[in-house]
Amino acid sequence: MTAIGTGYDLSNSVFSPDGRNFQVEYAMKAVENGGTSIGIKCKDGIVLAVEKIINSKLLVPGTNRRIQTIDRHVGVAYSGLLPDGRRLVNIGRDEAQNYKDNYKVPISVPFLVDTIGNYVQNYTCYNSVRPFGIVGIIGGVDDNGPHLYMIEPSGTFWGYTGAATGKGRQTAKSELEKLNYEELTVHEAIKIAAKIIHQAHEDNKDKDYELEITWISKEHTNGRHELVPESLMKEAIKYAQEEDEEDEDEEMES
Repeated sequence: MTAIGTGYDLSNSVFSPDGRNFQVEYAMKAVENGGTSIGIKCKDGIVLAVEKIINSKLLVPGTNRRIQTIDRHVGVAYSGLLPDGRRLVNIGRDEAQNYKDNYKVPISVPFLVDTIGNYVQNYTCYNSVRPFGIVGIIGGVDDNGPHLYMIEPSGTFWGYTGAATGKGRQTAKSELEKLNYEELTVHEAIKIAAKIIHQAHEDNKDKDYELEITWISKEHTNGRHELVPESLMKEAIKYAQEEDEEDEDEEMES
C-alpha cells in the first residue's frame, strides 16, 4: 500500500503514513463542487449569502434554503451536501436550546461554534461514520458584538472578518480581501455580497442560480437572523448587475 490513498482511504479512523486523513480530504472535495457561500462581518452586524444552483426548472423558488437559522441571533450558510447541512443545523439548534434551558440566557456565538466543532471532529474519529461533507459559515450577534466563524469537515474552525467556501471561493476571497471591515455597514455589505456571488457564479455560468442573503444586526433586525427585505434584495441584485456590466465595458475598452 502506498501513501497516495490506496488502502488508507477506506477507513475514516486510519491515517496514511504521511499523516493525512483521506476521508476528510474527500469531504472537502464535496464542498468544492457546491455553490459558493460567503459571510461578511460588519461593524454593525453580519451578512450571509449563498449561490443556490438551480438544477431543475421545476424547483419552487425560495425552497430548499441553504441559509438557515440556528438560534434567533445565529445563522449558518453552508456549501456541500445539503442533508449534512441540515444535520449540522439541527445539532446547533439542540445545543442552543439546551444552553437556554440550563442557563436561561441565549447561547454565545463562540461557545456554540466550539460545541459544534467538537461534534464535527468526532465524525472524523470512528470507522462507523464519515465526516460531514460541508463547510459551514456561522454568523451571529450577541452581547459582545458580531461574530463570524467557518467550520470545516475536520472540525477545525476559525474566526473571520470575511469567509468564503464552495466552487467560487477563490474569486470571492479575492474580493473579500479588498473590504474595509471596520467601516463597512450591513447595508453596504448586502450589495457587496450580491456582487461577489454574481462574480463567483462565473465558475457555474452554464447553470442558473438563486441568490439568498440574510442579515443579523441589533440596529436593523433587533438582533435576529432574518432574510433581507425584498426591497433591499432587489437593490442589491440591480447593483451586482450594473457592476458586472461596468466591468465588461472596461474589459472591452481595454
